[in-house]
Amino acid sequence: MMTTNGRTGVTRKKNDIVVNDASHIAHASESILLRHELGDVLRSYRQRQGRTLREVSSDAKVSLGYLSEVERGQKEASSELLSSICQALNVPMSHVLRLVADRIDLIEGRIPPSFKVPDTVQEALAEVGLD
Repeated sequence: MMTTNGRTGVTRKKNDIVVNDASHIAHASESILLRHELGDVLRSYRQRQGRTLREVSSDAKVSLGYLSEVERGQKEASSELLSSICQALNVPMSHVLRLVADRIDLIEGRIPPSFKVPDTVQEALAEVGLD
């Protein structure tokens, strides 16, 4: 199943990200907001873990409403809050920030749409036939 984000012009197929065309890239680069990409990444980690907003907000010691707003890109997360959320998700902040940066690079057209970074070592080995 593929979905297209009207804000960024990015099509997502499961965990892969594909940029539709150059016209979307030019438009998206004008309106890319860090808080939107950060929220998407945090939500993705939470959902992959099968956890609710309530569980993560409790572990991170942040209100459920505020965490929801961060995930929806409506509020900026301070570095302290981001650290707390990352700890609650048991994900290094560096991984979250790296993924956010990669997503922005892709949206801005700095990474070719055909380029895909494996999520795991096993996936990387499988791609080169060493699994």
